Amino acid sequence: MSEQPPTPAPKPAGAPEPEPIRWFGTSWVHRDNGYWLRRVAVPVGALATAAAAAFVLRLGVEGIALSTEGGFLNGLLVAAIAICSLMAALRTWKLLAEGKDRLDGWMAEDRSLGAVWIIGGVGTLLAYFVRSLTEAPGEAVQRAAYEQAVAQHERRQAGRGGRPGAKRKR
Repeated sequence: MSEQPPTPAPKPAGAPEPEPIRWFGTSWVHRDNGYWLRRVAVPVGALATAAAAAFVLRLGVEGIALSTEGGFLNGLLVAAIAICSLMAALRTWKLLAEGKDRLDGWMAEDRSLGAVWIIGGVGTLLAYFVRSLTEAPGEAVQRAAYEQAVAQHERRQAGRGGRPGAKRKR
């Protein structure tokens, strides 16, 4: 017979649940269920996707370069792609480091800067790659929130004692 992994201890009612992270689920909490395999696969996938996206952008830039309007327009297009990639990389880095709640100013704009985030996809993927070398992207933010929720839950549970239904006399 094959051995089955130990089942986790049942959580008490009202205990906080960890938020899942994309591609990791909740395996980041205890670093189990293929966490380390995913930690290797995510950066490799992000880098491969960034290379493919850069290739597609290169084809677009070469298409403009081959046209009769190539010179100035080509430089303008390369500069626009570089700026969009930088903006998207900065936004992604801050998003993964601090969480969506902490985005402000131009970084919080999703709809009006949608084209910038699409054009800057290579920067986003490269920021995701670099961030995933040290942790599961967004793990630090989720871990801090989860540990705070667990500590808060434990404080609430520790404060209860005796007969919970009994009223105190004054």
